[in-house]
Amino acid sequence: MKWGIHFDLANKLERIDMIEHIMEEPNFWDGAEKSQGYVKELKNLKDIVDEYNGLKREYEDIETLLEMAYETEDGSLIPEIQAELDKFTEDLDEMRLNTLLSGEYDKDNAILTLHAGAGGTESCDWASMLYRMYQKWADKKGFETQVIDYLDGEEAGIKSVTFQINGLNAYGHLKSERGVHRLVRISPFNAAGKRQTSFVSCDVMPDIEEDTGIEIDEGDLRIDTFRSSGAGGQHVNKTSSAIRITHIPTGIVVQCQNERSQFQNKDKAMQMLKAKLYLLKQQENLEKESGIRGEIKEIGWGSQIRSYVMQPYTLVKDHRTNMEIGNAASVLDGNLDPFINAYLKWASIGQPSD
Repeated sequence: MKWGIHFDLANKLERIDMIEHIMEEPNFWDGAEKSQGYVKELKNLKDIVDEYNGLKREYEDIETLLEMAYETEDGSLIPEIQAELDKFTEDLDEMRLNTLLSGEYDKDNAILTLHAGAGGTESCDWASMLYRMYQKWADKKGFETQVIDYLDGEEAGIKSVTFQINGLNAYGHLKSERGVHRLVRISPFNAAGKRQTSFVSCDVMPDIEEDTGIEIDEGDLRIDTFRSSGAGGQHVNKTSSAIRITHIPTGIVVQCQNERSQFQNKDKAMQMLKAKLYLLKQQENLEKESGIRGEIKEIGWGSQIRSYVMQPYTLVKDHRTNMEIGNAASVLDGNLDPFINAYLKWASIGQPSD
């Protein structure tokens, strides 16, 4: 089995051995930031090796079943062999895709913010549909969803929501969702029964817990405290004081209202602000080095990344990769992996996938 070469297994095992030797040094824990970086890298490397070893065992089990079927001429083993082969192929494809998650924070949890665009109730309803879609996707992955901030629409739906999805590689997968999502349908809120187009922006950032080196001048911040209110109380902790932080030089606004205290809300909001500023700095560096690639641009109503058409036909199409699925209901029920996987392949080579 030569997949170890494809997954660069030898170098990963060598790196694991090197880090373990470094961790045995008596002064290893003196520098907290550096030591935590090593611990995180070691865990990630070991996870990859464990995943590879699991694939190897699956392959060996299939070989054993094939030998048994051949020696005993037992055709009844064929369905079991096919099922094992299908699972192995699926797991192999997933591991191949995971090798594309090489970004510094790809393995971290993800924080998503949805904002309803122009269109009033229709756009707010579309935001609630997208929120449900991401929840369904997270459930399928066995990930946990946690609401950070929630604002109901005036008549229905959601005006804005910030939520965190906790799970391995959550940010690496969901970073593909950053941009504007466009819905075309006959609106249930339109008495004339006409087709209507709605937009919702999705922002995605990693949940960065360690120090990113981003320094923030307190004089650059405007901090507002307010009570969470409205029907969103079923989603958030109404007994705590919500915090909104505006970074005046960039105009970035973050807010949190779901922690148990005002201080915790402020800490979480500051963590989110630092993550946003870190990503902004990365983007600026990328622009200086090589110019902006197609998928890295400011979110605006003219930059929709994906269209969801419900009438007169059903189709979901990603405008970056050209991936499309005719079953829109399936996508809205959390079937996002085809789009995420196509994006990872496309981003790795810089051109649309087939």
